[in-house]
Amino acid sequence: MAKLYFHYSTMNAGKSTLLLQASYNYRERGMGTLLLTAALDRRAGQGRIASRIGIGEDALTFDEATDMFALIQDRAADCACVFVDEAQFLSSAQVWQLARVADDLRIPVMCYGLRVDFRGELFPGSAALLALADDLREVRTICHCGKKATMVIRRDEQGRAITQGAQVQVGGNETYVSLCRRHWREATGN
Repeated sequence: MAKLYFHYSTMNAGKSTLLLQASYNYRERGMGTLLLTAALDRRAGQGRIASRIGIGEDALTFDEATDMFALIQDRAADCACVFVDEAQFLSSAQVWQLARVADDLRIPVMCYGLRVDFRGELFPGSAALLALADDLREVRTICHCGKKATMVIRRDEQGRAITQGAQVQVGGNETYVSLCRRHWREATGN
């Protein structure tokens, strides 16, 4: 039985590395994979999933108008598994479409993404995945104190934590820092 999986964490936990490794394992065994990533994330280039450790693969992109079920159904004959990076940017409807891929097309769907934003709030795609996924897997990373990091702060140009603003702002280490809840609260004044 195919399942919908959600691998979640904060920034810099290695989610993209895990995605690329799992896809490689399928392909090494002669099985096709379909890689998808959010169109708005161009840090590694348009339509590219890349890891901080230097590995990367080309991927199809999705945006808010993409019908995920139709996109995957058109490629189902050659697809043993679907991998979705930056899954926090999915809409609730798109997560339901991915659930249909697992249920109706019987293709496993592995989603990787952030659980919460810099304000400590769920992303819409993450909320839907937490509700619908058959299997939830936390990818762990650590805070500077050594405890498990579960939160992330967004920093301004001076390195101060920002507590307001648009939920989506694509960035990397120059913008975001993963922290444990205690240090997130200290940094944000909560």
